[in-house]
Amino acid sequence: MFFPLFTAYPFGAGGNAYALYQNIIRNQAKTMDSYQHILLAVDYSEHDNTVAGKARALAEKYQAKLSIVHVLDNIPMPDTTYGTVIPLDKDSGYDLLEAEKAWLMQIGDQLHINQANRWMIWGSPKEEIVRIAEQEQVDLIVVGSHGRQGLALLLGATANSVLHYAKCDVMAIRLLDG
Repeated sequence: MFFPLFTAYPFGAGGNAYALYQNIIRNQAKTMDSYQHILLAVDYSEHDNTVAGKARALAEKYQAKLSIVHVLDNIPMPDTTYGTVIPLDKDSGYDLLEAEKAWLMQIGDQLHINQANRWMIWGSPKEEIVRIAEQEQVDLIVVGSHGRQGLALLLGATANSVLHYAKCDVMAIRLLDG
């Protein structure tokens, strides 16, 4: 694109206005046109298929790598500290954990997600989703939003926290209870 207004360098010989314009254009191009890695956060709710379908569609549209994470925070894990990655390829002998792993593997298989891009972590969802996104250099986090009370009414507690702390874009898929 050519803008004659900037060819005269109105802000001095350095062409600061043109450089500013170029930075704006570059940053706009980085938004929805160049997602390279999308992280889908699932919570095993009835709405996961809706959220997963939208994440898969985005990955296909932008030809991006798709990863998936599930953070365990609702089952007892004795002798396990927060932030522990649960190996998906080893039997823990713990039936509830094995059921969670099987479910994550099933979703990953349905979405054709490489096994190396699937994580199950014991911890706080809002912290671990953001940590994995940073660790794996994710461009976009896709998370469902179904909060119904207090400050979480608009987004949901996890989606709200991820939105505020993530260093990448976050897409919160609005989920309607039916």
